[in-house]
Amino acid sequence: MLEPAAIAEAMFEATRRAATRLPPDVKAALQAALAEETDPVSRAQLESSLHNAQLAEEGNGLVCADTGFPLFFITAGPETRINGGFGTLKQTARDAVARATAANLLRPTMVDPIARTNPGDNIGPGMPKLELTFAETGAGLDIIAAPKGGGSEIFGTFYRMMYPSDGMDGIKTFAIQCIRDACYAGKICPPAIIGIGIGGTADLCMKLAKEAALLTPVGATNPDPVLEALEHDLLAASRSLGIGPMGAHGINAVLAVSIRKAVTHTAALPVAINAQCMVGRRWRAVMDSDGRTTYTGILAQPESQE
Repeated sequence: MLEPAAIAEAMFEATRRAATRLPPDVKAALQAALAEETDPVSRAQLESSLHNAQLAEEGNGLVCADTGFPLFFITAGPETRINGGFGTLKQTARDAVARATAANLLRPTMVDPIARTNPGDNIGPGMPKLELTFAETGAGLDIIAAPKGGGSEIFGTFYRMMYPSDGMDGIKTFAIQCIRDACYAGKICPPAIIGIGIGGTADLCMKLAKEAALLTPVGATNPDPVLEALEHDLLAASRSLGIGPMGAHGINAVLAVSIRKAVTHTAALPVAINAQCMVGRRWRAVMDSDGRTTYTGILAQPESQE
């Protein structure tokens, strides 16, 4: 049986690593982008980000100062047992975030949306945000901490209820317009990871886009061949925009495009875009049924959505 204190420790440690280490797939993609770029401003932006990340891994600061929104994505198995029940996860997430904020691993950026008051610990209604899903097998917990920067969320979120007749061409046009608008002045700190949700209800569509951006390894192959082809087309189109790192001239405004879908109403074609910034903060804590925990920056490969 898993103890809440052990889960809180795993959440904290995953958050600490997310704030101070580039995931290996993101680091490799940034290095590949640096090898491609020729514009000196674009190269300088990438070199600076990679240098900051190296300093952070050595214990000097964070990979990026804007640690944004505290998010956790948790997967449990059918045999997972938690002392006190699954309802304890909300408090364990709060404990982990308060501790990480006090340790200066997270900046206190969460405020009341109306009064603009700041509690100083990133805790309040709706935060930290916790998404719980269930796997078909297992007795442990798979926890992903993803402190998401404000720029990518504020300037990299789009939604449109399209007409079914808009079809694939309409989806492509909307997506490229969103990518251009988000990247042209460096607002989302490109090179970005672009997540796209297609289908479902409005809220499900947005959820799919965010999970596509945050939970898909850079370079992963989409198990749906239609979506894989669309990802390829959109990534190629983004490279022709003339936008590079941090909005400078170049070709790497986007590191990857990832798409997820859900069935939807016959009269609907909802499409959502959500961007993740270049440092791609996320780290996994994988707990077995006895609470033994391993930490990794490697995400599971996408599975079919059937």
